[in-house]
Amino acid sequence: MAEVFIAASGVAVPEYQISNEELVAAFNQYVQQCNHRYATEIASGERETLQPSSSEFIEKASGIKNRFVIEKNGILNPLVMHPLFAERPDEALSLQAEFAVNAARQALHNADLSADKIDGVIVACSNLQRAYPAIAIEVQAALGCRGFAYDMNVACSSGTFGLHNAYTAIFSGTARNVLVISPEITSGHQEWRDRDCHFIFGDVAAAMVVQHKDEVRLSRAFKIRSQQLSTQFSSNIRNNFGFLNRCTPQSQQARDKTFYQNGRKAFKDVVAWVSELLAEHLLRQQLLPSQIKRFWLHQANLNMNLLIMKKILGYDPEALRAPIILDRFANTSSAGSLVAFHEYQHDFQVGELGMLSSFGAGYSAACLVLEQTAF
Repeated sequence: MAEVFIAASGVAVPEYQISNEELVAAFNQYVQQCNHRYATEIASGERETLQPSSSEFIEKASGIKNRFVIEKNGILNPLVMHPLFAERPDEALSLQAEFAVNAARQALHNADLSADKIDGVIVACSNLQRAYPAIAIEVQAALGCRGFAYDMNVACSSGTFGLHNAYTAIFSGTARNVLVISPEITSGHQEWRDRDCHFIFGDVAAAMVVQHKDEVRLSRAFKIRSQQLSTQFSSNIRNNFGFLNRCTPQSQQARDKTFYQNGRKAFKDVVAWVSELLAEHLLRQQLLPSQIKRFWLHQANLNMNLLIMKKILGYDPEALRAPIILDRFANTSSAGSLVAFHEYQHDFQVGELGMLSSFGAGYSAACLVLEQTAF
């Protein structure tokens, strides 16, 4: 039976940052302008008064203090409130492919592997720049990889679902070396004008090199010991933007064409469901939570992660047991748990176990048990 390993990871971080304070200042200017513009409708009860945001509200609700973005001027302009990206000609590398390539090159370097050894490229993320041709095929060409490439989307679980697909390709003999990349340009689908979610997302790209045991060139790597995927349909986290929008021009600019959620309901549903899923997977593998050195969880909300860990462990975890990176990066969708893994894996000793998990819209969730292994 083929043994499959995560050999290395890479992360591409955008140049620009937006602190809570910067974000709140721009948002509150927008609110002030809207309330002034629609004062008559507000007075007559036809329109609700928009409420200001605050750094304290954001941090209490989410644990987020900062986010990285590819472009910030448009986001912080009260007259725009979204990033402004320059169009690129078809013959130029697309913005998302460029972002993915930067993370992939770092992962390949860390794996001591050249791009021409890669048999498959999977771009797995929530937010794809276009329907076709696949971003993954563009990345494959830019890097000089061989074999196959495809895009996939299971929202915030895309990265871990992508790792499962890479595992399957290697286990079946379809490939020996696979790149899984989650280039999340979440700033494009974020609704920066909504107090309930204007602070949630940030941009980052993460990449993982997944290899057959015989291909690993490093002295250590993480063996994929087990994995589990699960989905349940829900509309509590949703984005209705797509190619059919042009067929309904009357609603092309409607609120549902950017990210929106029933946050309280999603929080309650996901915490209960994911806690049960992770505990069930450990039980199936005859593992106790105490045997897991680290949980690299999806980075959506600090309160959510703490509650999930408390349900699994029975007590509040110490900081390194389930490390948090969302305070610096915000919610980076499918890349979040991969970034947490990238930053908090270097202290593992041979034989120690970790659990990588992501969860989100769909609902979708996945978990993988990883074991540090020496070669």
